[in-house]
Amino acid sequence: MRRAVLLVMVVAALTAAGCSGEGGKASGEASCSGLVVYDGRDYLPTGKSVFTVGERLGTATVAACYDTPREPGTGVAEATTGVYAVEGADPTEAVAVGDDRAGAAHMTAR
Repeated sequence: MRRAVLLVMVVAALTAAGCSGEGGKASGEASCSGLVVYDGRDYLPTGKSVFTVGERLGTATVAACYDTPREPGTGVAEATTGVYAVEGADPTEAVAVGDDRAGAAHMTAR
């Protein structure tokens, strides 16, 4: 449960910071993008809050993030989490990730 809360907090914070992972970094953008890898594809958080989570597809890897080297203990180690289909979307384009369906966050392939 703690890992699920941590994952949701990281994804929410990175989404709110405007991390898109596209092109160069924007002013004020964190260096960690909330990257999740599933089935050989990279997915990034979208901040989309209205979507329907479908069936469980498998397990994704949440990339490690240590973008504040001068602040020990603030990084996030590599972890795994569940991957779910997003109804109406091809999984090669969008998935939902989280430890359960209720807390899954919308992600799109980059």
